[in-house]
Amino acid sequence: MNMKKTFELEDLDCANCAAKMEAAIRKIDGVKDATVSYIAQKLTLEADDGRFEEILKEVVKVCKAVEPDCTILLK
Repeated sequence: MNMKKTFELEDLDCANCAAKMEAAIRKIDGVKDATVSYIAQKLTLEADDGRFEEILKEVVKVCKAVEPDCTILLK
């Protein structure tokens, strides 16, 4: 079973970074789908429900590697 959540992003600087983040997130084990929107400054993540928190930690690491200034607002 998958869970889908949307998170706001802070300080995502460019569309190119958003595309790189999206590609990297999609490679994480357990991620079904991911969309990073530079315009909306949002991340939509669809991932394995049972491992969602664990996967989300990986997503945060990947985003920091691509764009160190970008923050995912985990609410």
